[in-house]
Amino acid sequence: MKRIYNPSLDEIEQLCIRPTQDDREIKNMVERVFQDVERYGLRAIKRYATKFDGCSDVAVLTKFEILQTSRSIDVTIKKAIDVAYSRIYAFQKKSVQTNLERVTEDGITCWIEQRAIDKVGLYVPRNLVSSVLMLGVPAQLAGSKDVALYTPPNCDALSAICYAATLCKIEKIVLLGGAQAIAAMTFGTDLTPRVNKILGPGNSYVNYAKILAQNKGIAIDMPAGPSEVMVLADGSAIPSFVASDLLSQAEHGPDSQVMLVTTSELVADTVQEEIQIQTENLMRKENINKTLINSAVVVVESMHAAIMIANEYAPEHIILSVENPEEVASKIQNAGSVFLGNYSPESAGDYASGTNHTLPTGGLAKVYSGVSVSSFQKTISFQSLTRGGLDVIGKTIETLAEVEGLDAHANAVRRRMQVEEQNEV
Repeated sequence: MKRIYNPSLDEIEQLCIRPTQDDREIKNMVERVFQDVERYGLRAIKRYATKFDGCSDVAVLTKFEILQTSRSIDVTIKKAIDVAYSRIYAFQKKSVQTNLERVTEDGITCWIEQRAIDKVGLYVPRNLVSSVLMLGVPAQLAGSKDVALYTPPNCDALSAICYAATLCKIEKIVLLGGAQAIAAMTFGTDLTPRVNKILGPGNSYVNYAKILAQNKGIAIDMPAGPSEVMVLADGSAIPSFVASDLLSQAEHGPDSQVMLVTTSELVADTVQEEIQIQTENLMRKENINKTLINSAVVVVESMHAAIMIANEYAPEHIILSVENPEEVASKIQNAGSVFLGNYSPESAGDYASGTNHTLPTGGLAKVYSGVSVSSFQKTISFQSLTRGGLDVIGKTIETLAEVEGLDAHANAVRRRMQVEEQNEV
């Protein structure tokens, strides 16, 4: 990891540029998949399933088959899923948006109601049982119908995925992965119906496919990219903990990025030593070492400077390994998920604390939120006017409509007023 001291504004801007890879090949491949699926439908999907997933057919598990498969789950794994599900459900239930109270004034009543988004597709990368819960629980609480879960075949954790799906009341699992899964949800076939919204994490192929899906009129949760974490640390941080958090994200792959911003050079030194020690005992050390090339340790003079860098970087995850985490947290404006204190590892949010791990990356935390119950809902506004209410705002409507040159709008009000006047005569 490169070391940077008190970066200038230009250097901070450079820090905020994420690692990139040549994506021309990815884009060309995904665009070809979309073109073929749109033209040839299920035949193209099966061809790509054979090419990329090693399966000549596409299996769709029914409610009964999901239940049967889930019964072979290991007891220990089942208990872990039960705990994670209960915590995620309890937390997400608190975030369910209720219908707003009706506001009535001068004969005009307005209100807002929530409606579930139906026909949603959940994309779960191979073996990521936790993503079933992170997507399935909010969909369940929102009341979405026709929820289909897509995950690659040849999955070692299929029984666990099926068990998590049963908890979330998901009744269809399509064993299909990659860009071809997103294309299947986008265009629809007899086997894989078109959906209204696609949610879930994925690799570069999946994420570019979601962007193409959006261009075809399918809603998505958010554009997403490689995983990332930033740790803000002062002298109270525990270096071995900080190192473990950085490594937990570095293992995702060479296009991920991890950042340490600290006010203590001693912490910076010790964390880098710990990274070297801990990496040797990790299975994905090759990925980690590639990630660390594109990562940095930033030493600053004050926590104010650290917070400024964090808000500009807008990390997917940010860990506050500081003496006063609540105070610092109140100043974090741009982040996907915030972890306070030395005993709040990023892994907690990934699995079982209750918050969601499907989060904005690449600086998009400045404008996007993570997946929640509201991701599976839409808001509808309502209004009801009495004759007296129309009297109150009728002239305002007519005037503004005429300014805009929309006389039919003004006429819709004027005719109502004239009818009432005629009745009075």
